[in-house]
Amino acid sequence: MKFTSFLFVLLILCLFNCQSSTSQRRPETNADSSVYGKQTASYDGIGKTYFGREIAHVMGFGGASWLERDERQEEENTALAIQKMPISANSVVADIGAGTGYYAFRIAAAVPQGKVIAVDVQQESVDFMKNKALQEGYKNVEVVPGGEKSPNLPDNSVDLALMVDVYHELEFPHEMLQAIRRALKPDGKLLLLEYRTEDPSIPIKKLHKLSVAQANKELEANGFRLVQKGDFLPIQHFLVYQKQP
Repeated sequence: MKFTSFLFVLLILCLFNCQSSTSQRRPETNADSSVYGKQTASYDGIGKTYFGREIAHVMGFGGASWLERDERQEEENTALAIQKMPISANSVVADIGAGTGYYAFRIAAAVPQGKVIAVDVQQESVDFMKNKALQEGYKNVEVVPGGEKSPNLPDNSVDLALMVDVYHELEFPHEMLQAIRRALKPDGKLLLLEYRTEDPSIPIKKLHKLSVAQANKELEANGFRLVQKGDFLPIQHFLVYQKQP
């Protein structure tokens, strides 16, 4: 893996986005304080905690080139991740925090009778993906502006919700997980791809990694059960959670 260039680019993006995203965070409301904690913000975090985990700064659309980097397939084996997803030809897949649509547009070919809903809270991302879908003729990719607390999807409409290196940056993970749970069909699943905290050799900053134990703690508290833990990706966890009744 070309980790030297990988780490360098990530550090540059963090410098840009950690500074630019601070002003975009809204003050915490009284309702939020019942499930969230506070601490002195670290360099990469926002000072807000969930089950003891400090929430990381959001990577803004300024990181688009990193999401689309040529080395991504080699470093992360994105093709294998898509191959292993619990989907069929007619599945409805929601890519939440889709960014440039790197995954969304690749998943589209795997669900020819279904569709991919690419969700992002940043307008630059929404515009980028809408333009790409139109220009390149993706008929089964729908782009939806998301919110900080909800992906803005109808109830019982999604077979698989996907978040790729996104969950650790959610400012309102409790509210978002509850909204995703409502959007999933009764047998719907949630897939998290997250850099592995357990592997110190992975050159990603601490708050932008997630451990299985931490993920399970947070997901179980919101009505999800881990049903698959895949260890086949080079640097990421592949965690599939089943929506519980």
